[in-house]
Amino acid sequence: MDVNQPKQEHLLALKVMRLTKPTLFTNIPVTCEDRDLPGDLFNNLMKDDPSTVKGAEMLMLGEMLTLPQNFGNIFLGETFSSYISVHNDSNQIVKDIQVKADLQTSSQRLNLSASTSVVAELKPDSCIDDVIHHEVKEIGTHILVCAVSYTTQTGEKMYFRKFFKFQVLKPLDVKTKFYNAETDEIFLEAQIQNITTSPMFMEKVSLEPSMMHTVTELNSVCRGGEGSSTFGTKTYLQPLDTRQYLYCLKPKPELAEKAGIIKGVTSIGKLDIVWKTNLGERGRLQTSQLQRMAPGYGDVRLNIETIPDTVSLEEPFDITCKITNCSERTMDLVLEMCNTNSIHWCGVSGRQLGKLHPSSSLHLTLILLSSIQGLQSVSGLRLTDIFLKRTYEYDDIAQVCVVSSKTQVESC
Repeated sequence: MDVNQPKQEHLLALKVMRLTKPTLFTNIPVTCEDRDLPGDLFNNLMKDDPSTVKGAEMLMLGEMLTLPQNFGNIFLGETFSSYISVHNDSNQIVKDIQVKADLQTSSQRLNLSASTSVVAELKPDSCIDDVIHHEVKEIGTHILVCAVSYTTQTGEKMYFRKFFKFQVLKPLDVKTKFYNAETDEIFLEAQIQNITTSPMFMEKVSLEPSMMHTVTELNSVCRGGEGSSTFGTKTYLQPLDTRQYLYCLKPKPELAEKAGIIKGVTSIGKLDIVWKTNLGERGRLQTSQLQRMAPGYGDVRLNIETIPDTVSLEEPFDITCKITNCSERTMDLVLEMCNTNSIHWCGVSGRQLGKLHPSSSLHLTLILLSSIQGLQSVSGLRLTDIFLKRTYEYDDIAQVCVVSSKTQVESC
């Protein structure tokens, strides 16, 4: 949309054109069967049409390129390019010409001019050309403001502006989900949907972790010793199609034992998305810091470090537990083991574990057995803080498959 000031006789003319790549010309094939009245007339016409592909005239896609017919759409993350030309339409020499281009957004005004120097003079039928580039980082209304000032031969100072208004649209819809594992691992699922009207080539979708985490991409599978994308060889995202990306984040080794620090971390990183559209036009989006809800571990956290997948009925097996003090005070803990209908603990219940300082951890190896077959939940652990007389209960902390000893022997 071009909104200009009231017309005034000026010696200079300003032209502004958006620079975009051409598109492939498309046509609608019109054909019929040989027994129809036109016969092979339509087929011959299509063969003579210079816009069709020889030998594949029925394809809508041709070999020619079409120049942009309108301003087109501008999407967030793309680079806006424009050609600015100031031409001297008069028969006079114009002096002290200055051309300035600003981009006004909803939050700021940016100067896009490559040079703000003053041109000493401009002869008749001569022009001043400039090309501006800007990576669009905001959606909504944008206004390109082009201002020209100059001095006539009589010494009169002249000035005029032109305004070019356009909308910046959102190309992708990004949704994220967080899953907190029983360990300190965090799983991030990113759903990315193409909400434009043309397909995209997804060049890169990566997660830049925060300073406290490391990240592992889970978007490839290992086949024959080589990793291949779970999306296959074609990385195109059609309009309105959605693709899910999965990442696993872990605390850095030097922070893994500092439960108090990891407990309150909510910022986990940001997504970096790079794509290409028709004829290789590149776009890039980077999200703000992704925030998760900090898990509520409480004052004491108990994790299962090791546990067998399958155990024999009524036969003891070992598990390894990790107990972490997530509070800011020293605890004096006592461990109690309460039997359930299926799980029976072996050992002394009510034993003292000693003092546990803030952000410190200890490892315990416990022995138990199951009296019932099937998938059983490990429950019945109780930790009591002697200082505050407070008891922390831990049920359903893990699951184990219990089979009869005969079944396990036969499977071997």
